[in-house]
Amino acid sequence: MAPANPPVAPKVAPASQPSGATGVLVLADGTILWGIGYGATGAGVGEICFNTAMTGYQEILTDPSYAGQIITFTFPHIGNVGANPEDMERDKRAAIGCITRELPTQPSNFRSVQTLPDWMADQGLIGLAGIDTRALTRRIRDAGAPNGVVAHNPDGKFDIDELLGQARGWSGLEGLDLAKEVSRTDTGDWTGGAWKLGHGYAGAGGGERPHVVAIDYGAKDNIFRNLVAAGARVTVVPATATLDEVLGHQPDGVFLSNGPGDPAATGDYAVPVIRGLLDRDVPIFGICLGHQMLGIAAGAKTVKMHQGHRGANHPVQRVGGDFADGVVEITSMNHGFAVDAATLPAGVVETHKSLFDGSNCGIAITGKKAFSVQYHPEASPGPQDSFYLFEKFVGGLK
Repeated sequence: MAPANPPVAPKVAPASQPSGATGVLVLADGTILWGIGYGATGAGVGEICFNTAMTGYQEILTDPSYAGQIITFTFPHIGNVGANPEDMERDKRAAIGCITRELPTQPSNFRSVQTLPDWMADQGLIGLAGIDTRALTRRIRDAGAPNGVVAHNPDGKFDIDELLGQARGWSGLEGLDLAKEVSRTDTGDWTGGAWKLGHGYAGAGGGERPHVVAIDYGAKDNIFRNLVAAGARVTVVPATATLDEVLGHQPDGVFLSNGPGDPAATGDYAVPVIRGLLDRDVPIFGICLGHQMLGIAAGAKTVKMHQGHRGANHPVQRVGGDFADGVVEITSMNHGFAVDAATLPAGVVETHKSLFDGSNCGIAITGKKAFSVQYHPEASPGPQDSFYLFEKFVGGLK
């Protein structure tokens, strides 16, 4: 949560345009950062956040949870391994663009089929290099995630007043439902399993498997692969699927996916469905936005975080319920909202807690087969400490 009176961050770069600048970041407070543009041309408005992961930039840029956001990578060397079709987490980008310290170099990896700038151009992602990402990250940590516009023009011509107006005129993520924009719009069976070097993605497997209906609020594909790898048959439905539509598939369990935007806004249509599932004792497993949806359905509230959690090295401790063994998991995270642990009602147990700031990272509902975590157990990118959660969920359905 933000401090009561967050400090006003100083400007982190001069406003005058240096020679050769082909890209710019304009923040709503008037800060102007000049650099070298790459990837797609044009301008995009969003919330400026930062991600501390050292690998997996392609997975991050195609994670639908980043809709409406411009990602600052704290690791200086982004783009070294190029891009390839297998590392996409969705078939199209959701993020607005990214900010890096260095221009991407020529890729050095046998799996690369495209340079990062070329891939970003195809995806409509705007890149900006030459920025002091340490200073920008400290600005976000001190004063919170600002709204801004990232722009790239090879001619170096920018209307700064217009870009500043866009940054100041954008509503921000609070109150914004973005799940509808990134969710699949049709229903279908998921067939791909886990990926293995030299083999690609496994098939869905045969035999009798428990049936999981996954509600897609903006899911990463590796979530579905992990459900399959854990032994499930998976049917994916849109974020706006009704209770009758979900139950019509006769699920053994329901999965609530990650996604972007304000959980309170998405909850207008998602929470009644989840409450209906809880009333019928349908087993539920949620992550990220799905965790927040389960929390709201159980009676808790969510809050906008000061800077959010985004990275692949976040320590989370298991503290309650079936998870009260004190074990620490290193997790992958991407969220700017959180369940407020102080609002958890009776019958809802806090199961996981962040060791960075103490924020809630997991809940379980007493007397129900319903639990959720704030982080991303499917990784992509990130450690594999939490794969067991898929096995716990699917194993409990057999």
